[in-house]
Order: sequence, then structure tokens, then C-alpha cells
Amino acid sequence: MQTFFLTDTGKIRDHNEDSVTILKNSNNEYILAVADGMGGHKAGEVASSIAINHITENFSKLESLGEKIDAINWIRKEAEDINNCIFEYTKDHDESKGMGTTLVLAIYTKDYLLFGNIGDSSGFVFKNDKLYRVTKPHTLVNLLVESGKITEEEAEHHPKKNILMRALGANNPAEIDIFDVDTDIDGILLSSDGLTNMLTDTQIERVLLSDSTIEEKVTKLIRKSNVRGGTDNISIACLMVEEGREDV
Repeated sequence: MQTFFLTDTGKIRDHNEDSVTILKNSNNEYILAVADGMGGHKAGEVASSIAINHITENFSKLESLGEKIDAINWIRKEAEDINNCIFEYTKDHDESKGMGTTLVLAIYTKDYLLFGNIGDSSGFVFKNDKLYRVTKPHTLVNLLVESGKITEEEAEHHPKKNILMRALGANNPAEIDIFDVDTDIDGILLSSDGLTNMLTDTQIERVLLSDSTIEEKVTKLIRKSNVRGGTDNISIACLMVEEGREDV
């Protein structure tokens, strides 16, 4: 198994409000997570850090996540606890009112692959030289697309494209989507919208197909996002399954 994650401030923002991690436990279970914070006075940075630090601390305590249903319940509990932590923080810090964060995560074991998502960060799987988007963004524009009120082409340049309908710290209770995905994959890619707003799925796919190391691929995706404007922070967590390996 090859893993790599990287975050970049981008070309426009003066600080980075994203947080990202990849962890592996003693049972060879992997978790990848990306959080994209929002809020003024660096409050978004606090919110995303709360999410990733909470996941890191609790996952690190586990020898195993257990059966699939146990992992699903763990994801839901993490989202609920992170949501509560953010609301508690804002009670004691007036400057952080309105802060929140997206969260996309993937849990990969020899028996199951689960994605969890709230907000507009994205989760993909890579299989047979094709990139497949697993998650759906919780945005006003995506809601309009799904209801048939606007087309996907109209959504690309919609003035309310970045309005979130769900995020940790913004909704109580927190509703996180969970996706049960086939484990027969070649790779997993998670990203904040700093990547997906700059590059199309096809452009991302092309980089993943290149004859490069996982580190070079992730770095190239961030570099291309910056070349195209880098209007937001860019964070990526990537896992590639090595051919012939069965150590998950």
C-alpha cells in the first residue's frame, strides 16, 4: 500500500484552513480524511483541526474498527462528537461564531471500504484506469441540479456555487452521508474543493494515470490547481493499492 497526503495554501488565500491526514492501525486498517474549514479570523483553521485531531486521536486508540457496521457507527459517532466540539468551542470564543468545516473520509480494510462525507469536499475511487466520484456535494447548487431546476453546465458558473447546505458546526444534528463501496479498487483520492474547482475529474484522472510516484502525482495535482488560479486551499489524501499486495 502506498499513501501520501499534502496541503497547500493556494495562490489567493493568505492562510490555510484545510486539515488532512492518513493513518494506519495495527490491524492494517487505513483511514484517510480531509477537512476544509470555514469562518473568519482563522476560525476555519480551528474547525478543520478539531475534526482531524479528533479522528486522529480516536482512530489511534483502536486496534481494529471491527465489522462494517461497527465502522459505520464509528463514523457517525465521530461526526456527532466533532460537531459538538465545534459548537462548544464557539460558545467560549466569540470571534469563532459561524465557523465550521467539511469532512470527507475513507476507511479501507480487507473486508470493506466506506466513505463518509458532509459538505463539498470530494471522495473518489480509482479502478481500471478510471476515476469514479463516490460522494455528492452538500451544496445549494447541487440540490438545484438534482431537482432539475438547473443543468450541470449552469451549475459550473452559478453565483451561489459555494453555498453549503451541510457542514460540521453549521447543522445540529450533523448528517453525514456514508457510502459502502466495493473493495476491488486501485486507489482512493480525497480532496478539498480547492482541487475539484480547478481541475475536472478527467484532468485529475490523467495525472493519476501518469507514470509517476504517488508523491509526484499528488504534488502535480496541487501544482496544476495553482497554475489554473489556486483560488482556494488545496488538500489531497491519496492511497494506491500495490499490485499483488494483500496487506490491508
